[in-house]
This record gives sequence, structure tokens and C-alpha cells, in this order.
Amino acid sequence: MAGRGVGAGTEVGSLAPVPDPAAPAPPVPARDAATIMLVRDGDTAPEPSLEVCMLRRHLDSDFVGGAYVFPGGKVDDEDRGAAAEAVCAARSDEEASALLGVASGGLAFWVAALRECFEEAGVLLAYGPSPGGAGPGLPVGTDDASRRRLAELRRALNDGEVGFLDACRAAGLRLATDQVLYFSHWITPEPAPKRYDTRFFVAALPPGQVPVHDDRETVDTVWVRPADALARAEAGEFDLIFPTMKNLEAIGRFSTSAELLGAAAAVERVPTVLPRVVVDDRGFRILLPGDPGYDDAVGTPTPRPGADRPMTPAEMGAVIRSIDAQGRAERAPAPGAAEDAAG
Repeated sequence: MAGRGVGAGTEVGSLAPVPDPAAPAPPVPARDAATIMLVRDGDTAPEPSLEVCMLRRHLDSDFVGGAYVFPGGKVDDEDRGAAAEAVCAARSDEEASALLGVASGGLAFWVAALRECFEEAGVLLAYGPSPGGAGPGLPVGTDDASRRRLAELRRALNDGEVGFLDACRAAGLRLATDQVLYFSHWITPEPAPKRYDTRFFVAALPPGQVPVHDDRETVDTVWVRPADALARAEAGEFDLIFPTMKNLEAIGRFSTSAELLGAAAAVERVPTVLPRVVVDDRGFRILLPGDPGYDDAVGTPTPRPGADRPMTPAEMGAVIRSIDAQGRAERAPAPGAAEDAAG
């Protein structure tokens, strides 16, 4: 039926907006993720200094293989809900959500961070059963028998024999969410083909436990001073990606783990960092909130020679690894690389 008052020959159905092929595609939804920075005071002269645990991704990983990262990963469905909250000590979902500035579901980020830390590094921040049956007991992993039980629990978890929450319930464990402090919030830039909404946490290494990589996703475990990690990265000896470098810079302002944890506990609001990408005659660079030009960078196209097809994980990794601590990539990505920048 012809449309009245629209124009001769115009059909009502044709009034639907026609997509503009030149318009940028809407951003890919960012997946929830959590990362934890385990810290300790290293035995260095003339006095102890802050060190952070880092794991090296397997060289054959399809995304930034060989890079040094903090334990972490995406938030799973199992990390959410009442069953997860029931195995957490001293922090409710309401409290966690308020800290993160979300309506609900905030505790899932703590659970995911603790689960990933256990799977990847073998460290579990948790309390054992209380002798009196009320409230959490003592921290786990403080004696040989407890560490052997944790090692077997980790093996079963990584082999898929048991789920994380089921394992905690069966062993009478309560996750030490009260010992894990919210530190920073990074979201992958909007033009990227794969995006994460990542909450970074910080926690002290539990007494008696020793981080050990899983020899699956990760192949090396190091304790390193933040400044040393950044210096080695600048020298090309230590592979780091941009958000990792910026968080190393942030925790490197503190001399000891007590100073860092005290500052993290005192923070009332953690700002969200959503980097933006701009192209210039030297390549491209990352802008952070507060940088000159950040507000004008909305919708700025990023280098994308392979715009006619999805970017592969290897190509995405190549772009990410080309960015230095100042957010600068001096040369254009290799042919086929595209638009991701941080994640």
C-alpha cells in the first residue's frame, strides 16, 4: 500500500532508516573480566621493596603469547549469584557492587579473580573451616598438609573434574574476599573487535603459599619490582602490554606492600579508564582520560588495513604489542593488523 503524504511511489516499509556504509560500526560489547596483582615485600638491599607476581603466557597462545601478565581472566557464569556469595567471607554482593559502582553482581569479579589466581598461579586466598563451626577459620596453605590439599584441589579443578564453587564447598573453604582490594578499572577501546571490562585487584601473597604457573596457559612465574619490569620491557627483554604497564606504573609508586594495600583500602572511588585511539603521521597512539585531545577522539578511526574481514587473534596481539608505555606505536601494524589497542 502506498504511503500517504510521503511522496509518490514511496512505500511505508521503505521508511526504515538505511544504514550508512561509512558510519562506524557500533562497539562490540565488553565482556566482564577480573585480574589480581599479588604483591609481597622482596628481600632487597638496603631495605625490602614491593614486588608483584607475574606469569608468562604460553608461547603458543593465540593472543599475546609470551607476554607477562597478572593472573586473571573473564568472569564466568559460575562466579555469579547466591551460590558464589555463599562461599565468600566478609563481603556481600551488595557491598562489592557498591565498591564497583554497579547495581548488582559486583561480587562475581572478586570470585573470578580468586578463581583465576588459583587456576593459573596455584594461590588460593581462602579460610579453612572454623573449629567452632561459626565464621571463617584460619587462612589455608600455612602448613605442608594444607598445601598438598590445595595442590590436589587445583589439579582436579584444572582437569575439569570439579567446579570451583563445588570444590570450595566440599573442602569447607570460604573465599577471602576481604583480603582482595579493588584497584583499577580498564575497558578496551570501543573500536576493538574483542573487548573486556576488566577490574584490577591487589592482594598480599598469603603466608606459606608459593605461586607456580600451571604449565598450560602459563609457562613461567616471576616476582619482579614494578620499575624493573618496566625497564626490562623498554629494553625489549620483558614482554608487556599497555594496561599491564600502566598498572605497574601505578603500584610502583609505593615502596612496600603495606603502603600499597593501605592506599587501596582507603580509596572510595576508582575511576574508569576507557582508552581512545588516534592515528597520526607516526602511526597511532593511545589517549587516556585527561590527555589532550581525548574528548575529541570519539569515533576516530584506528589503523585497519584488514577492514574487510575480522582481525585474527595474532593480528590483534601484534597491534597490542606494538604499543609502548607512553601509548605510542611508532610504526603501522603488520599487513592485516587492525584496531585493537589495549584490553
